[in-house]
Amino acid sequence: MTKKKNTLDKKPPTKPKHTSKTDPLSIRILRVMRDAGRPLFLREINKAANLNREERHESASALEALINKGLVLQIKGKRYGLSDLMHLVTGNISVHPDGFGFVTPEQTGGPDIFIPPKALKGAIHGDRVVVRIEQTRGRRQEGSVIRILERRTKRIVGTFHKGKDIAIVVPEDERLAFEVAIPKKATLKAKNGDVVVAEIVNYLPEGRSPEGRVIEILGDPNDLGVQARIVINKYELPHEFSDDVVRQAAELPKIISQEDISDRKDLRAIPLITIDGENARDFDDAVFAKKTKTGYVIIVAIADVGHYVKEGSPIDEAARERGTSVYFPNAVVPMLPETLSNHLCSLVPGEDRLVLAIELNLDRQGNLRRVVFSKAVIKSHRRLTYTEATSLLGCRTSDIAEEDRWLAKMLKLMKELALILNAKRVERGSIDFDMPEPEIILGLQGNLEDIVRRERNIAHRIIEEFMLAANEAVAAHLAKNDVPTLYRVHPEPDRLRLNDFVSFARGIGLDIALPDEMSPRWCQEVLLKAAGSPIEYIINTLLLRSMQQAVYSPINIGHFGLASTHYLHFTSPIRRYPDLIVHRILTANMGRRKKTPLYTEEVLSDLSRHCSQKERTAMEAEREMIDRLKVRLMADKIGEVYEGVISGVASFGFFVELKDVFIEGAVRLVDLTDDYYVFDQAGYRLVGQRHKRTFQIGDIVKVRVKEVNVARRHINFEVIEERPASSRASNCNKTVVGG
Repeated sequence: MTKKKNTLDKKPPTKPKHTSKTDPLSIRILRVMRDAGRPLFLREINKAANLNREERHESASALEALINKGLVLQIKGKRYGLSDLMHLVTGNISVHPDGFGFVTPEQTGGPDIFIPPKALKGAIHGDRVVVRIEQTRGRRQEGSVIRILERRTKRIVGTFHKGKDIAIVVPEDERLAFEVAIPKKATLKAKNGDVVVAEIVNYLPEGRSPEGRVIEILGDPNDLGVQARIVINKYELPHEFSDDVVRQAAELPKIISQEDISDRKDLRAIPLITIDGENARDFDDAVFAKKTKTGYVIIVAIADVGHYVKEGSPIDEAARERGTSVYFPNAVVPMLPETLSNHLCSLVPGEDRLVLAIELNLDRQGNLRRVVFSKAVIKSHRRLTYTEATSLLGCRTSDIAEEDRWLAKMLKLMKELALILNAKRVERGSIDFDMPEPEIILGLQGNLEDIVRRERNIAHRIIEEFMLAANEAVAAHLAKNDVPTLYRVHPEPDRLRLNDFVSFARGIGLDIALPDEMSPRWCQEVLLKAAGSPIEYIINTLLLRSMQQAVYSPINIGHFGLASTHYLHFTSPIRRYPDLIVHRILTANMGRRKKTPLYTEEVLSDLSRHCSQKERTAMEAEREMIDRLKVRLMADKIGEVYEGVISGVASFGFFVELKDVFIEGAVRLVDLTDDYYVFDQAGYRLVGQRHKRTFQIGDIVKVRVKEVNVARRHINFEVIEERPASSRASNCNKTVVGG
């Protein structure tokens, strides 16, 4: 009997077609593996690549690096194969609480790969895995985990439960569908019900709980301070400054010296003021305005954080790592130590402070004629809240104390100018969405009292317009002089999403068509068409969801939402690291004819990715903290009735945003007992099969609080009354896109 030749035993070509000894070792290895057309042993790779003795010692490390990148996989028999040829993908897995997952490919940038529950093979949320693509259904690929490359979940926050022989920690994150076993000696004397931080010390085979140890006890979950600490730990927010940072902060000067102001423009006589929220924790911007014969002058003074925070210093490294301050209703995780954020760089009234000042000279129509940048020293003349400023604007002159009349006069001028600037933004197409924001009301003891819709008044508009004008002026100046910097960019909306939006909008009676070339003015016109109508809420909501997220980038593609060709962040260096970067760049190029690039595009690219990611993490953490407060507020309101608007629809039911309190909960399909409902994805609605009753985004409904799961942060409603389907919601709060 003749033995059949196994194609897997074929020897690879000894001379690869495209390999040169001058190529990097990893490139040569990849080329010979691709030329071979089959998985290879290490010795075969060495021979095929014609490696010398020294290179053969390095080839195993080079292969390991390629495995870590997901390009190569070691398979059975100690052979190495190319991932793409074996239909393998490397990426991070995101697991849904219901047990299935999605893997985001690292290399291809293609669509996420669906992983059924049985195909997780012990992988948990956050792991870096290798997935085999098993089948493709339309645009969706489905696969199974074949290898866990890295366990990225090292610590978990959860509730401690003490048993007879062993304790467990149940993770707070419902995507982590396991318990951590804690030996008696590793409990840190935590009590039943305590929220703790546990470190996983040993991942056991699939089906068995990992082993860990308690490393920190956070305390009683009913304490709002503990809730903040839970979120801080869950999102791994750096919240403690190192000894080096504390030491450097302690060594900073306590007052402004004469030497500090010797080379600065003296603006202390200019009556600059600060306008912030009642609970503002830092004051990094002050403003002034006056009328001239030809128009207006605005001065925007921003705390000169860069004077104190030198690049590469311990404080700078800590600020870069954090990227941004994170604000909770009852706490803050600051980017900078308190010495800077609440003292030296806080523009408190009556104290000398170092700033970077921008003087904007505008004509009567609000067009910028000249801009002057300077290092300056100021003394804030008054600290106002938004409420106080608005109150002064509403008073008659005779009702205002004589010592405050100058202030009221300047505020009225600021209002006049802000409305002019806003009209110019609207004219060029800048988009304002009617979307409300929450405001948390805490009692004197720090207890949660209410969650309401945040009111935006004319004082908010004044500061907003002045800050936008300052940011645009700095961006335009640096762009004009070709100085590399960190822009704030907002890409055009995804056209496929907009197509879906237009189809839906036309279906509910809005006469619009997608233009050949997208512009923010088109979006603005759509919002204006819907304004004041029953469909205003749904149009605002769905168009906003069609938008992409604003990010940081060294490449200026403009800001779509603001209809701005040049935009960046400059006005908040206390709480945003990109602003500090821009401060340094502007300072280095202030008053110089020859540009002085401080950062290469590569460095700025790394910074933009890092800062954009930190911003997203901060937003998620802040949103989760508010969600935690919401469920606690509603926990004792079972059975109470509210009116609300349907804010989202899915196959399992729909979400309702309450009118009187800023709370959102779900009405589940199983609680709609009058009919069988089908999800109409294109129409963003549920439709009853028998009675054709519909529940659509924007509908007003009356609901009763049915149940609240505090641990899982779920609020469930049941419908008790529905207004006619033509009754839609509208809101009056404006949101500027992607600022």
